[in-house]
Amino acid sequence: MPRIVGIDIPDNKPIRIALRYIYGIGPHHADRILKEANIDGQTRSHTLSEDQLAAIASLIETNYIVEGALRRQVSQNIGRLREIRCYRGDRHRRGLPVRGQRTKTNARTRKGRKKTVAGKKSVKGMK
Repeated sequence: MPRIVGIDIPDNKPIRIALRYIYGIGPHHADRILKEANIDGQTRSHTLSEDQLAAIASLIETNYIVEGALRRQVSQNIGRLREIRCYRGDRHRRGLPVRGQRTKTNARTRKGRKKTVAGKKSVKGMK
């Protein structure tokens, strides 16, 4: 498996797809990196030369925040929002959707499984 910026990328995938396995690089950034490095996006990642891999790695290191540094930055941003007690920070703290989505229905991804609440117990024989 080729390694770029300390991350293993898949062997038998086109390099434009394989680069997306790096946290912080999506389709747009992958295509931009390959364009700057003059590499065809359909080239399989295991067929790249060491020079091409080095060119990709240097472009990523100089122009993008990826992997651990990006994860740290995101968690610091969320921590800052929690610390200043803003609305978004409170939503993060409670584990609810942050960006204005409805919560009466849906939002199960953020809220987790349903918590069943006992309803009113009806007394039999009374109308």
